[in-house]
Parts: sequence; structure tokens; C-alpha cells
Amino acid sequence: MSHLGERLTALVDGELGHDERDRALAHLAACDLCRAEADELRALKRRLRAMGDAAPGERLLARLQAMGEPGDPLPPAARRLPGESRGPSAERPATRPRDTRPAGRTRRAAARRRLPRGRYLVAGAATLAVLGIGSAAFAAGSDPRSLPRVAPSVEQFAVEHALTSGDVPLTDPKPAEKTSDSP
Repeated sequence: MSHLGERLTALVDGELGHDERDRALAHLAACDLCRAEADELRALKRRLRAMGDAAPGERLLARLQAMGEPGDPLPPAARRLPGESRGPSAERPATRPRDTRPAGRTRRAAARRRLPRGRYLVAGAATLAVLGIGSAAFAAGSDPRSLPRVAPSVEQFAVEHALTSGDVPLTDPKPAEKTSDSP
């Protein structure tokens, strides 16, 4: 078995893409085992091509064509009399009468059939209970007026940002104060 596996036959058949072919050829350049197997596959491919197309024999063609022809007509279906059975294949299989069955076995079978239904009922009830409690808690909620109001101090954050980043915060332009020079 070579390292390239099925990619080696794909390489010999010319089915690999450009990148995969380059990788496979690079591997063949380094690996003697894979190179020998590739040479064997190429020789086998040349021998198979040299065989050419073999024409099927006349007897084979005649037998194949005879298989497709309609055969003898089917015999007519036999009519059954009203009380006649249809044969052993059409009869129902023999079963034990109900009253001879062991009582414990049927109870266990019935309990097994009921068990999955019980599981589904318990899971459904638990789901409904969780949804009910969650809905009640959501509806009850708390009064939003009782929560503290958050008021961030933007001025303090701007100063901290200016100190840590070295940038001067943008400020609103203030009107220039009039200075009165008395003459």
C-alpha cells in the first residue's frame, strides 16, 4: 500500500486537480515505494489499452436477447370453491388461546407500554409548572420607580479620559467675556 492511497490511481488516470497533482508528483519524487507502484499502475493501464475492445460472441448476444422475449403463456388461474382453503401460505399462523397465556407476562407487557406515556405526562406536567412559575414571576416583577436612577458623571469621565489618553476633551465654546477698558 502506498502513502498516496487512492490519490495514486487518480494521478495515473489524470483525475487530480492542479494543486493535488503537484503535491502527488512531489511525493513521488521523494518516495521510492510510491514511485514503483505508480510505474506498475501505468504499465497496467498501457496493457489494458492495448487489449482494445473485445466484441461479445454471437451465442452470448443470442442468449441475452432471448431473455427479453416473452415466454410461454401463463396457465389460467384455478378457481376455488367457496369452502376450499387457499393453501398453507395463506393460513394464519397458529397462536395459543388467550386463556392459556401466563398472566404475569401480559401485565408486564402492558406496564411497559404504559411506562413511556407516564414519562411523557410527567415531563409535560413539569414543563407546565416551570412555565407557570416563570410567568408569575415575570408578571409580578418589581416596580421600576423603586430602582435607583443611574446618572453618569460625564464631566468626570472626560477628565479621566484626557489624563489617561493625553487627548484634550472637546468642550462647548463659551462666549467671550467683554472686558471693558475705560478710556
